[in-house]
Amino acid sequence: MRLDRRWLTLTALAATMLARAAGASEFQDRPFNIVPFGGWTFFDSELKASSGPGLKDNVYYGGRFSARLISPLWLDLAGGVTRTTSSATSGDKVTWGHASANLMLMSSAPRAVNPFISVGGGISQFNPEGSFSKDKHDGLFEAAGGVRVKLTDVIGLRLEARNVLLLPKQDYQKAHIDNVVVGAGLVFAFGGKTRDSDGDGVPDKRDKCPNTPHGCKVDANGCPSDADGDGVCDGNDKCPGTPQGARVDANGCTTDSDGDGVVDGIDQCPDTPKGCTVDAKGCTVDSDGDGVCDGVDQCPNTATGCKVDAHGCPIDSDGDGVCDGLDKCPDTPAGVKVNQDGCPPTEVEKRETELLDTGMIRLQDVKFETAKSNILPESYPALDAVGQVLSKWPQLKIEIDGHTDSRGTDKYNLGLSRRRADSVRAYLLQHFNRLEEKQLTTQGYGESKPLVPNTSPANMAQNRRVEFTVLNKEMLQQLKR
Repeated sequence: MRLDRRWLTLTALAATMLARAAGASEFQDRPFNIVPFGGWTFFDSELKASSGPGLKDNVYYGGRFSARLISPLWLDLAGGVTRTTSSATSGDKVTWGHASANLMLMSSAPRAVNPFISVGGGISQFNPEGSFSKDKHDGLFEAAGGVRVKLTDVIGLRLEARNVLLLPKQDYQKAHIDNVVVGAGLVFAFGGKTRDSDGDGVPDKRDKCPNTPHGCKVDANGCPSDADGDGVCDGNDKCPGTPQGARVDANGCTTDSDGDGVVDGIDQCPDTPKGCTVDAKGCTVDSDGDGVCDGVDQCPNTATGCKVDAHGCPIDSDGDGVCDGLDKCPDTPAGVKVNQDGCPPTEVEKRETELLDTGMIRLQDVKFETAKSNILPESYPALDAVGQVLSKWPQLKIEIDGHTDSRGTDKYNLGLSRRRADSVRAYLLQHFNRLEEKQLTTQGYGESKPLVPNTSPANMAQNRRVEFTVLNKEMLQQLKR
């Protein structure tokens, strides 16, 4: 008990003296550590056996001294004793002691908790008062591990477990007796560099930027560096190489508030609707210019001028196939065929479509003086429409065919149909100078080719007609391609 009190008194005195000597220096940066140490020794089972010395586990007293060689390598000197009793000698006292030199790996970084490991060798000695003296061991191999915990700037706590392998004086390969020491000690750090309050590696007396955030890389003056100029120091910047002008979060990584792939600060069009395709400036792209951005536009390549819905698809209010905005004839009745402007086709367009689709134009509204071939003025518009169509296709050879109903003799009707066909040809050549005589021929068929039986005035009106038939159908096919 007297030894315990002395040990505690010396420990407290050493702590007071070292704390005053070291001032407020940073604990982890001190290259020298003194550690008064206490714990418990667990003897090898062979040493505790009743057939052997019969040693009892007991209190361990000792100390450690550490000196940093190069970070993270330390020289660690360890030593201690355990006083116990031996049942083999009727309770005689036995003192076991050891001393060793070890190489220890432990970081010097300013952390609250630093783990360490060490290996080394030294001497071990049993000092019995009885017949146990014949079992002394002189050599040892040690391995230890634990943590060093910072309590204040100069005081810490060392927690350790150490395995001590006893080495016989001869035949080391037969070594098998291990004693285990587990314990803790107060660490008193001293020596080394001056104070570095912000832990940036630059002493306070030279640090022009005190209170540097932990982890920042600093220059020789202790000021943080920021290579990409984003306001987050190197070392803490998890996204180096940020583009100039980009906004970043606390980790130095760019933000993209509207999620368009162009970072805030560079994005000249913030609040881009979700799904829109954007350019390098973060502004929406609208390839067809319909007011609905690419990416959201479900109907790309909308014709210029078309009105579209929220999906970018053309609106066709009257359902005529021509979109609103381009439709020059809105409110077209349902079912009415329209031209490209959304309007019902003109007479010329109708006749051109008829010619291209059927290879002929049939006019049933060409009126002549009764029993004569003189064309009545009311028929001029219909013939003018045909003349405009044929003028567009000078490559076509056209036969103008005249047809009558069944009233009159066959001979009379045949001659009348020929004269009327000739009158139509003459009208076209007179009024359309692009038409050539060789392009137009005539033929009269009289009553020989009725469309319907001549059994009623309505049927006979259908049979009285003028037809413009394409003779070179192969040319018509080429023109249609």
